[in-house]
Amino acid sequence: MKPEKIKPIPKYILERIKKKDLADYKAQDGNVRYYAYLTKNDGELVKMTVAVKNRYKKWYYKQCAMHGVHSEKCYLKDMVFYCIGGYQVGWFAEGLQTRQKWYEDDEWGWNDDKYFDPYAPIVNKEYLAKFPEYKYAAWELYPYVDILKYLRIYEAYPQAEYILKLGLTGYVTSKQILEKVATDKSFRKWLGKHREELKAHQHYITTVFQAYKKNKSLDEIQAFEKAKKELRYNSDYKGVREFIGKDKERFLTYIGKQQTNLSSYADYLKAGTYLGLDMTIDKNRYPHDFKRWHDIRSDEYATKKAMTDRKERAELYSKFEKVAEKYLALQNYTKGDYAIVIARSPADLIREGEILDHCVGRMGYDQKFVHEETLIFFIRNKDNPDTPFVTVEYSLTSKKVLQCYGEHDSRPDESVVTFVNKQWLPYANRKIKKLQTAA
Repeated sequence: MKPEKIKPIPKYILERIKKKDLADYKAQDGNVRYYAYLTKNDGELVKMTVAVKNRYKKWYYKQCAMHGVHSEKCYLKDMVFYCIGGYQVGWFAEGLQTRQKWYEDDEWGWNDDKYFDPYAPIVNKEYLAKFPEYKYAAWELYPYVDILKYLRIYEAYPQAEYILKLGLTGYVTSKQILEKVATDKSFRKWLGKHREELKAHQHYITTVFQAYKKNKSLDEIQAFEKAKKELRYNSDYKGVREFIGKDKERFLTYIGKQQTNLSSYADYLKAGTYLGLDMTIDKNRYPHDFKRWHDIRSDEYATKKAMTDRKERAELYSKFEKVAEKYLALQNYTKGDYAIVIARSPADLIREGEILDHCVGRMGYDQKFVHEETLIFFIRNKDNPDTPFVTVEYSLTSKKVLQCYGEHDSRPDESVVTFVNKQWLPYANRKIKKLQTAA
């Protein structure tokens, strides 16, 4: 592909982009959006990225990037990427700026293919029908926008078509899966037999191979593998990791059979240690009924700690309130069904824990909060803003949600999980960056 052979955006493509943009964004002033279309450039299939925005009720657009299916370079114009601000496009030539930005020169520059490729829905995927080499690629079943990545995979591994036709889109770019499909007929049959389970949840590739090899449940192995990764890498479980030592396999098998999680066990270990129990003996280390003994030790811990900390309560409440005020900007009232608010006092945690029957008010989360290790937020239904619904623990260190539980430590429904992970978490992380920058 060659930048000097870039042609203007075809009229029908422009009409499609504008129609989709108006439908999706209702002409939001000032916000840049990205769309893409497929075309040919010097005989090569390319994806052209188009930036659009509105200003004073007028709609503007411009080509800003070109990626080719077989090219190591991508070409870009009037575009830059900032680690904090993300992709930025200059609009001097369109008359939307009084000054030309440093990266604007109306010339096409180049960079590595993996860069300058923002999320941009493709408006003419049917264009691929013009390419005989992709006739059997099942590209129409590929639901994501990185279509060039898929076509490259397909060229190297034609069996990708089989994966797409099974509906396993989340696994189609895994070279390990594709290589196994090419050489193992039994594995192909196994994928077909378990495709509904595989489609329902995205599993680790190691989980897929372990489930196939051992003929075990995907969910059981996924839970084991997830806990294994968390135990190894999550700094919040350093104490559990050091306590368990070389007994890791037995420990992970235990929490799986008890249908509990690392977070609950970390709370249990903390309570037992605080109470002076010998946690090295099996009856304390691996209680037969974990849920029952977790609750017993939690209550004992809360009672003893309350007596010990009575004199410090006033100071604790004051510190808690200051931290809550500091991170008040992380609260979010969306246009949807949910709002998320920060806990304002230890009493809020106690009330939340008592009503939802979990340990947020008992297991030292108030101390973690005042030391700014983690923050506690409450998700509320907007129709019942004062009624406890779902509790979220957010790590200021890893910038991740550590826990998100409803009543009796139950997993919330998918709409809540989507709200937390897709809407609130990115919003909270942006706010944290601003607070850290301003500090």
